[in-house]
Amino acid sequence: MAAISLVCGLGNPGAQYEATRHNAGFWFLDALERTVSLPWRPDTRFFGELADSRVGQQRVRFLRPNTFMNECGSAVAGVSGYFDIPPEAMLVVHDDLDLPPGTVRLKKGGGHGGHNGLRDIFSKLGSREFVRLRIGIGHPGNSDGVSDWVLRKPSAEDKTAILDAIDRALGEIDPIMGGDLEPVMKALHTQQKGQS
Repeated sequence: MAAISLVCGLGNPGAQYEATRHNAGFWFLDALERTVSLPWRPDTRFFGELADSRVGQQRVRFLRPNTFMNECGSAVAGVSGYFDIPPEAMLVVHDDLDLPPGTVRLKKGGGHGGHNGLRDIFSKLGSREFVRLRIGIGHPGNSDGVSDWVLRKPSAEDKTAILDAIDRALGEIDPIMGGDLEPVMKALHTQQKGQS
């Protein structure tokens, strides 16, 4: 597998969305920043903020789109094209309704599962062959409630579980960045909420 050269966390811009479930990708970047220097700078060419850093031996670019979720593909495709980063060298971190809080999964390729951010990235990038870190946020139980659910704050218990899952993923950050995905998939897929 290719080493990761671009990490994009997905979320919505603005203080009113900071604590909402849909911003789990931004929470990942915030947590990563505790151990990796991420000198963010606005870049209007790429519709977001960029940071350039090293994770282990790997030079990595980090992207925080400042568009709303359903338009984030412009940022991802812009950075990918400008820096000549192929989809397989990209990691997109996003919330996932199909996983319960406290669960985190790594996968490559696949469908969008109704996620508007992924749908837009597929369209703008012209590929779905990037690596994804899926952070479980749970499901409201019916499809009519999904929009409201993702744009609301999780309960304190669910928030703790989501942040714990992010911490587990960060514990595997070096092999993820190096493209050694299979062992990470196995490790994360055998861990559940409440495990370390």
